[in-house]
Amino acid sequence: MPLIYDLHSHSTASDGVLEPAELVQRARDKGVDVLALTDHDVLDGIAEARAAADRLGVVLVPGVEVSVTWRGRVIHVLGLGVDTMNPPLRQGLEGLAEKRRWRTAELGRRLEELGIDGAAEGAARLTRGRVVSRTHFARYLVEAGYVRDFKAAFKRYLGRGRRAYVSCEWALLEEAVTWIRAAGGQAVIAHPARYRLGRGLFTELLEAFKNAGGTGLEVISSSHSRRENLVMAAQARRYGLLASVGSDFHEPAGSWCELGSVAALPGDCIPIWRDWGLEDMPLRQVAGNEGA
Repeated sequence: MPLIYDLHSHSTASDGVLEPAELVQRARDKGVDVLALTDHDVLDGIAEARAAADRLGVVLVPGVEVSVTWRGRVIHVLGLGVDTMNPPLRQGLEGLAEKRRWRTAELGRRLEELGIDGAAEGAARLTRGRVVSRTHFARYLVEAGYVRDFKAAFKRYLGRGRRAYVSCEWALLEEAVTWIRAAGGQAVIAHPARYRLGRGLFTELLEAFKNAGGTGLEVISSSHSRRENLVMAAQARRYGLLASVGSDFHEPAGSWCELGSVAALPGDCIPIWRDWGLEDMPLRQVAGNEGA
């Protein structure tokens, strides 16, 4: 039987609700053979996830989801198979951590102006890692009774153009790809259909990404419709990009997609794992170029 890959997931190191070891256990329970942990702008959960993967017989791909600003839009680039000890990658991510700390304070200030006190502290309290994201703010707004659910939190306060939205200049596209390549990883554009770019801008994005050394496109994503999966498969073929698949799992409940539950890649795509050497050998941990 072919291996089941899920190359996009989150733990408590960023905005997921499961500890890294719990995430790996759930992946195993759901039949995932190869799991990438790709927390937002941090590598903190990899060591714990690796230990659990070794114990449970799951192949762990060390990864990260890097926040990028491109043409005034936020784009996410996955780094798969990275060396978590690589200095350029770690330095780049630390710069993003500083920007996140600034955004957290500014989000809290704007919400306070709207009559919502203690939001920054409340969001921070709901984290179990170093990353405070808009997801944590949304959880606080729901918990404190300001909104009914996540969707309402983003629609009313946190989404782009809403009353508390804070624009932040993240990494440049070229920077993010360079960090990932320096760490021996493969750079993949995450959930590309989510960005709602017109044909011209999307073409520019893929060309800029490819020219920077980008490797892959997340063709199958929980953010995509079936039609969008097929469109992204065609774009991957057109631009010579390898195809990836990921649930973007955050939590078991709510609207998040379950681990390992997304569709399989179309047969005419070249998978990102083509050269990983996993299909013809017993399961083992994928360490990429992992440092000691």
